[in-house]
Amino acid sequence: MTAPSRRRFVAQAFTAGAAASLTTAGLAPAARAADPTPAPAPAPAPAVRVTPDDPRYAALSVRGSNKRFTAHPDAFCLPTTTADVVHAVTDAVRRRRRIAVRSGGHCYENVVGDPAVQIVIDLAAMNAVTYDPGRRAYMVEAGAQLIDVYKSLYYGWGVTLPGGASATVGFGGHITGGGYGALSRAHGLASDHLYALEVVVVDAHGRARAVVATRESSDPHRDLWWAHTGGGGGNFGIVTRYWFRSPNAHGDDPAHLLPRPPATILSNAVIYPRDGMDQAAFGRLLHNHGRWHEDHSDPASPYTGLYSGLVLPGRLKDNEPGQSAIAFTHLDGTLPGARELLDRYVNALTDGVGITPYITDTASEPWLTATVALAESQDTDKGRHKIKSAYLRRALTRAQTDALFTHLNATDHRNDSASVSLQSYGGRTNALPAGATAGAHRDSVLNVIFMNTWQDPQADTVNIDWLRRTYRDVFATTGGVPVPGRGSDGAYINYPDIDLADPRWNTSGVPWHHLYYKDNYPRLQRIKAKWDPRGVFRHTLSIRPA
Repeated sequence: MTAPSRRRFVAQAFTAGAAASLTTAGLAPAARAADPTPAPAPAPAPAVRVTPDDPRYAALSVRGSNKRFTAHPDAFCLPTTTADVVHAVTDAVRRRRRIAVRSGGHCYENVVGDPAVQIVIDLAAMNAVTYDPGRRAYMVEAGAQLIDVYKSLYYGWGVTLPGGASATVGFGGHITGGGYGALSRAHGLASDHLYALEVVVVDAHGRARAVVATRESSDPHRDLWWAHTGGGGGNFGIVTRYWFRSPNAHGDDPAHLLPRPPATILSNAVIYPRDGMDQAAFGRLLHNHGRWHEDHSDPASPYTGLYSGLVLPGRLKDNEPGQSAIAFTHLDGTLPGARELLDRYVNALTDGVGITPYITDTASEPWLTATVALAESQDTDKGRHKIKSAYLRRALTRAQTDALFTHLNATDHRNDSASVSLQSYGGRTNALPAGATAGAHRDSVLNVIFMNTWQDPQADTVNIDWLRRTYRDVFATTGGVPVPGRGSDGAYINYPDIDLADPRWNTSGVPWHHLYYKDNYPRLQRIKAKWDPRGVFRHTLSIRPA
């Protein structure tokens, strides 16, 4: 998920009505009748390489969504098959070239644009979505974007995955970090439905090869599958393909192997003006929202079909009044008493705030229509970004809401769109124990996104500083970061933040990797040492081998 755009949100109010196997580079030509031995298969042609003298280079340099970072490698490699990736990695290792991989390009830190990176393997062209009857699972290539996958699965088989809302996020990195979205309270994380994946790895001798790892208990490569269910991207190898089948699915009817989304979604928005929203009213609103999620985030709750976000926009630099809070809600419209459930939620949210909000009419739309509208509202803020995250086990304290109120109403930075968004978590995401997958955050009720967006490169320092101070002050009692404990539970690796590894901003004494992985980190270190012994795949926040 990404923080929704304030402007598009207000306009829409979130109620707007390849082949199955791609690892073979070529087929051997048919043998002639006179030949007793078939001709050998031709050597695979290398993937397209784009160097600085190629007119495509400039576009590839800025393909990432975060315009703070521009990639200037020796070359971009554009594979279309797993064999292409193996070839590219083999060549880079032989020539001792530093590698980075990109699928959707939504990384919030400078992994691809790191000056040390010499070869960027861009998976955008590997975007197929098919059903694999041999594995009884849906195959999705790592370069496929979320909204395209949702449409393919839905139109083709009437199923989906409970992944994020942002349309253009690539599956390659989304799944490795866990992947959550509007259906996660009902169906868990997207990675909870991962059956198998294909990864290009490099052994101790520098040899690259493709390995398929599954969740089968008898699979000798199962640890590699486990590491990709929340262990983060760019750590163990390059994922080229995923296969998805729900753990509880039976039979071989494709229509019953992944979750079926609701036929309809009820959605509305509660919008508070900035005028009249004083510190006490602001604190009450956040308290209501947090307590509701504390009380309704059990996996068996009748509210697992409800997903909500409370978006708190920062005051713009021109001091326009605008909105102080926007709560959007998506609810499974097929639930018994769905409209009553939605009304109860809105009443709980607005109780005692003391300001009359604008509440949009409740819309009833087909699931895909609502999903596309949500995606469109997520991706409108383009520019230079800084993002931070936190898992919450409880509602924010009064001191924390006071800190948010102070910073969101400040005008000491030059943002174009600053916000803090508290998004629904819990439900079925909390149904598994913390060690069942690499994603360790299995008892949280909210995921908080702190985000700032601006356009002017000269404003980088002041905008990043504002976000850093906001985050630090919200978590002041735990060293400026959301240390796992009674109230908070660490951070989400798909929103990477190098400040967590910086002692200037993390004074807690708790290392960055515990915030992201908690007690799963030692196991991830052992897997790292086994599958990437040469440290070919690394970045600022990559897993260090044991």
